[in-house]
Amino acid sequence: MAYTERPSRLVPGAVLWQADGPGGSVLPDGCMDLLWVDGRLLVAGPDTGPHAAGEVPGSAFAGIRFAPGTAPALLGVPAHELRDRRVDLAALWPAREVRALAGTVASYADPPAGLEELARRRAPAPDPLTAEVVARLRAGETVAHIADALGLGPRQLHRRSLAAFGYGPKTLGRVLRLQRALARVRAGVPYPEVAHTSGYADQAHLAREVRSLAGTTLTAYAAGSAAPVPAKRDTPQPSGSSTTA
Repeated sequence: MAYTERPSRLVPGAVLWQADGPGGSVLPDGCMDLLWVDGRLLVAGPDTGPHAAGEVPGSAFAGIRFAPGTAPALLGVPAHELRDRRVDLAALWPAREVRALAGTVASYADPPAGLEELARRRAPAPDPLTAEVVARLRAGETVAHIADALGLGPRQLHRRSLAAFGYGPKTLGRVLRLQRALARVRAGVPYPEVAHTSGYADQAHLAREVRSLAGTTLTAYAAGSAAPVPAKRDTPQPSGSSTTA
């Protein structure tokens, strides 16, 4: 399977990707994707665990993966309503409009560029508070410290995080830390050093989080990490709106 990705030049923090077939398991990354699959437009919500890729039928896949917290304002839907779901964009926007947009994307020789232009035209201005929450979590700050620094109560921060990211700040912090650790695993960094530099108590803590969030082991992940994994694509699921920490 051929898979490529590149940073967006027009949508801050976004990544454009394209694949000619299904890939392996898709892991939580705190992001949401707008997908183009054989002429259909779909939305991939934020994940809380691994998803098997390739369950949406199709032979040509493209997507734009938005930075954490940026997609809900564009879509007009709180992120937690799309958590662990893949839905047709026509379920969120008027079907006639979506058909026209899908045709526009299909007219591009490079479908990711069509998705990028669609997002550029509709994306609102970035939310500074959302970006700061992500930056502080990536820096390893505690949720209590972040809430205090932003002048928010813990419950208020949790509600705003559910709408922006699909889950609370504690879960988002775990997901971002996991992605940071897995990037180091892919780079061949020894597991004890990965644990220490990624903010885990020890290698056993890292291993538990990999199993919990990625559904695999460190050894299995490292063995399969040579092959690139495409962005989120799987079968639409029923709506779920329960809160996640």
